[in-house]
Amino acid sequence: MRFTTMSRRRTITALGLAGVLATGSAVTIALTGPETSQAATQQAQTATAAAAITCSSATGGKPFYDGPSASKVYDARFSGSAAVPSLGTHTPQGIGTWWNWDGKKNLLLVSAYRKGAKSRIYGIDPATSKTVGIVEIDATHAGGITTSNGWAFVQGSTNGIRKYKLSTLKTAMKAAGNPLIKPVGAERKVYGASFLTSYGGYLWSGKFNDKGRDKMYQYKINSNGSLTTINKAWEVPTKTQGLLVTGSHFVFSTSYGRDKRSNLYVVRRGQPDLDKAKLSCFRAPSMSEGITEFGGRAYLLFESGSHLYRGDSKTLNVIPRLHKATIASLTKLA
Repeated sequence: MRFTTMSRRRTITALGLAGVLATGSAVTIALTGPETSQAATQQAQTATAAAAITCSSATGGKPFYDGPSASKVYDARFSGSAAVPSLGTHTPQGIGTWWNWDGKKNLLLVSAYRKGAKSRIYGIDPATSKTVGIVEIDATHAGGITTSNGWAFVQGSTNGIRKYKLSTLKTAMKAAGNPLIKPVGAERKVYGASFLTSYGGYLWSGKFNDKGRDKMYQYKINSNGSLTTINKAWEVPTKTQGLLVTGSHFVFSTSYGRDKRSNLYVVRRGQPDLDKAKLSCFRAPSMSEGITEFGGRAYLLFESGSHLYRGDSKTLNVIPRLHKATIASLTKLA
């Protein structure tokens, strides 16, 4: 989100390059939650057109996944991984990592929704690629999921984050069937919960915007699961669907439209303004969603394998499983 005019913007805003994601457009900010105090003076302002960011789009030969190659950069780094369960009923959105979930093993957690039904959390063992459990939660789009400090955090409403005790989730994940668990307390209202992740005792959460760049905030995760806002906004790319955080980088998964390729942005941390940050962008298969880190690898989730999209001839890439790449192969790009 832009509130100052940079010379870089003035020189390239009007460009219409192939491989360019988008130029920013006017966006009015509306907040619900504790961030309103910081942004109160911004609510009536219109964002300055943001600089276009060129994404590498040169394609390769036949890729390891369905459909056309997304880009040489993507195909050289990613490979197939675990299958995503229940694609015939639910649509996956978020992915997170649960370290040492049962005292000796780790899990990848995938959150998924189904219109008119309960949403789900799937536990996938990254060592075997097997689904070890399915837990139901109250209906939500489930745009993001993460674990930290004894809690699981899942998107609730558009601007709300639910919290669940990991001890409760653990019991349910080991139980037969698809047990339903309830969140603890009311959801935490935030600026945006379209995507979320955690790193180093902090949660990061932000807003999807298909018209232009938007923002995310960082929150300190307290022992009782409450979130304390760090009073600083970070700019996020247009159409952000997922986020991975490392000690040195952000990796954004962005997409919108079954017939369009996605983009992955690798951004060097430290600069909240994308026009000032060191970054790299490259095309990815269509309909990318959440992204998480485990064991030095990034695991990327897609919704294109869902029953809602896989039978549609317009869906560019139908991907029913996770894709993975080493973190080092991504962060070295920026």
